[in-house]
Amino acid sequence: MEDLRFKNVNLENSENLEKHRTEDFSTSKALVVRRGAPFRVSLQLEGRPFNPKTDSLRVKVMLGRLYVVMPVTFIKKVSSTHWTAYIEPKGLNLQNPSIYISSPASATVGCYRFQVFAQNNRKTRAYGKFILLCNPWCPEDTVHIPFEDQREEYVQNDSGLLFMGTAKNIVSRPWSFDQYEPGVLETCLNLLQVSPQHQKNRRMDYLNRNNPVYISRVVSAMINSEDDRGVLKGNWSGDYKQGVHPSLWTGSGDILRQWTQSGFSPVKYGQCWVFAAVMCTVMRVLGIPCRVITNFNSAHDTNGNLVIEEFYTETGKKLHRSKDSIWNFHVWVECWMNRRDLGKGMDGWQVLDPTPQERSGGVFCCGPAPVKAIRDRRIDLYYDIPFVYAEVNADVHSIVLSEGRVLSYNKDTERVGSLICTKAVGYPRYQNLTGDYKHLKSPTSTLSSRSSTMSDDSTLRRAGSSKGVAVFLTLDKAPVAGEPVRFTVKVINKQSVAKMMKLHVNAQAKEYNNSPLDTFWETHGVIKLAPMEAKVIRQQILPAQYEDVVGDDLVNLAVVLQDMASQEQVLATEEFNIASPELIIEVADEGSVVPGKEQTATVTFTNSFSHPVSGALTVAGSGLLQGKVHFRMSQLRPGGTVQQGITFTPSMVGSKMLQASLLLTNMNTTIRGFKMVFVNRA
Repeated sequence: MEDLRFKNVNLENSENLEKHRTEDFSTSKALVVRRGAPFRVSLQLEGRPFNPKTDSLRVKVMLGRLYVVMPVTFIKKVSSTHWTAYIEPKGLNLQNPSIYISSPASATVGCYRFQVFAQNNRKTRAYGKFILLCNPWCPEDTVHIPFEDQREEYVQNDSGLLFMGTAKNIVSRPWSFDQYEPGVLETCLNLLQVSPQHQKNRRMDYLNRNNPVYISRVVSAMINSEDDRGVLKGNWSGDYKQGVHPSLWTGSGDILRQWTQSGFSPVKYGQCWVFAAVMCTVMRVLGIPCRVITNFNSAHDTNGNLVIEEFYTETGKKLHRSKDSIWNFHVWVECWMNRRDLGKGMDGWQVLDPTPQERSGGVFCCGPAPVKAIRDRRIDLYYDIPFVYAEVNADVHSIVLSEGRVLSYNKDTERVGSLICTKAVGYPRYQNLTGDYKHLKSPTSTLSSRSSTMSDDSTLRRAGSSKGVAVFLTLDKAPVAGEPVRFTVKVINKQSVAKMMKLHVNAQAKEYNNSPLDTFWETHGVIKLAPMEAKVIRQQILPAQYEDVVGDDLVNLAVVLQDMASQEQVLATEEFNIASPELIIEVADEGSVVPGKEQTATVTFTNSFSHPVSGALTVAGSGLLQGKVHFRMSQLRPGGTVQQGITFTPSMVGSKMLQASLLLTNMNTTIRGFKMVFVNRA
């Protein structure tokens, strides 16, 4: 009988992409499918047709030097643990027979090759390639997440919000994850290939790459460049001349493309939110559910004693004295997976932190640490639970010093981890996750003010210090650029004798992860308190006095009250950000946005500063715009408004983000705005 001869293989892209929910990866040259589910390929034969009674086919699937050979059966059999291949007899086209190939739910993630051949003629073969990803839709997959809206948000959504600022004045920064942009999928797979684990032992790396715990640790290490040829170089120095200021990135695509095009040289520069957002892109591409987390008042406890010490002068200026620190916010990711290595109860969200802070297993990575284990302080489990536990639970000791002598000592058990949040599913707002990480002492997870008066178990009371006075520092409202920062100092004499008090108020600019810089505003005075009297002092910092710290910088505000008779000192502090004005984006005919049809939008900016500004406007939108669009904004007087029209042509359906950023040339400030655009099917 004449041998079967293969002309080519049709990968049935459109059908397979739809069934595997990978349609948005259509720019990839390879077929993209998910593990644990069959995909169909069609053989185009030359010569005689396929004979089901006498022809016996085999499929060989290869990953590097690993391979598996399986017979093609006529029984529809999908195994969660083995590779299978079958033909459905019903409706079989003998000239173009279809074969279904199904991977196990625990298959390795990677780029595969396959061959189809007849058992009696191994010389003639049909060849193809496919990329295999994790499958959150498959119940047997260890990354299975059971709700469709969460799969849409944490796997498929290519844009999101990163939360910054402070817990009382949260700034929503738009970010484009860009996982469907050309070349991003291939770059994420290259990241696994470039990793030290793969370079050291390719066979073991491929075998281990079936496990999301292993994958996530590799990715966490590869996002930073400390130990390897990782994606991003961190920089907190303030000098970014050799690269891009971390605040200027708006999406992951530019970073990942630059890394690939440079031959895997680190991209300069990243800080915590950039590291986390790029890792979120990689994990979503690989099919592992991922979300970006912000921890406000995040402790970096270098000596592991769960105590952060902060030092102030007697006039309220904060000093740089400790290796420990509190970042106003720190950003990491959570990934969803089963933890079969830890036993029951630790499945679900796992903390992973790609920002290089401490080594884990000798490498700068962190996690996966189960959120449930952090909440219950299960420091006996893997990975890095003590470090993350300290980030959300450390106590803060505030100390007032004079010539090396301690004048005042204050303990705050509520400040660290005051709010832990992520973007809400389906909505452009934050979701509070604080109760998932820690046992809350009260229904509210944030404090409206901080006082030097202490609870009964405080360090101050145990030290036997006098409690003659109390001072409270409260912002009247969340500060907004262009308006005075108004705050109230409330002083209470708790004794039945009159007091003369020195009052010092000090404001310093600071970056989110550092001790403050020099004082930019201060006031001093003397107040007289009658016995048991309470006084309220209202203060304000004018826009012209603070405008250099609008945007990404924050303000450390401190009040020190000194009893002139007893020399007793009490301290109250607050750290806050001054919210920038926002760009307003409006889209014409919002309800009729469809792929391939040109649309128009308008970006509006109103200058709320006290002086003229000019700058450069950049507009981007994955799935809406090809690349970025740039405009110059000429000088705009205080109170003036400018509008810029743009056109865009959507290329994808679904909810897409149009985002704009205005970099002011005469200030260290970037103004941002975003608009969610729903693209309907044509």
